[in-house]
Amino acid sequence: MRVVKKAEERRNEILDAADELFGQKGFDGTTTKDILDKVGIARGTLYYHFKSKEDLMDALIERYNNHLLGVAKEISKDKRIPIIERIIRVVMSMNLRGGSSKEIMEHIHKPQNALMHQKIQKFIFNGITPIMTEIIQEGIEQGMFQTLYPYECMEMVVTYMNTVFDDDMVEMTVEERASRIHAFIFNAERLLGAESGSLMEVMQMFGGEE
Repeated sequence: MRVVKKAEERRNEILDAADELFGQKGFDGTTTKDILDKVGIARGTLYYHFKSKEDLMDALIERYNNHLLGVAKEISKDKRIPIIERIIRVVMSMNLRGGSSKEIMEHIHKPQNALMHQKIQKFIFNGITPIMTEIIQEGIEQGMFQTLYPYECMEMVVTYMNTVFDDDMVEMTVEERASRIHAFIFNAERLLGAESGSLMEVMQMFGGEE
């Protein structure tokens, strides 16, 4: 007997299968038939929800993005976590992990997917900047930061992080990356009017050392 499922439930079932298969076999190594067999549906059902395998990948990326933004918001509002640690956790929460995350990152960095890469950068920029600004505003109220432009400061910080520290945008040696990180934190402290050295904990999220 054919099982009929609600559209949203079926869509998520297809996404779950694609997530698992892309992680196991890679995007290029996964066929449409693999996905059909995994879910147990007809080709027409798949194309009702997704026009192509690329469309499926776009939907997976959107789902990852929405999940990551939700996690970042939860962290930012947890007043039990010290402000500097919250900043670090919010930034770290934006890293893709598990499932097909590695395949997604490889996929979006391909030259033919430049538009997709741009969409993700836009999502991060528009999503993470307001979240970071709320934390900075709290730091201002506690006397940790002194700036009249918390949102603009976070725009600058997120823009730099989202471009210079994107491995696909700027090629750097280990030494050059370490120098960029030190300069980034040095200038971030001054942008925010923070005490010198107060943001050095941020080095940990880049795998750097003081």
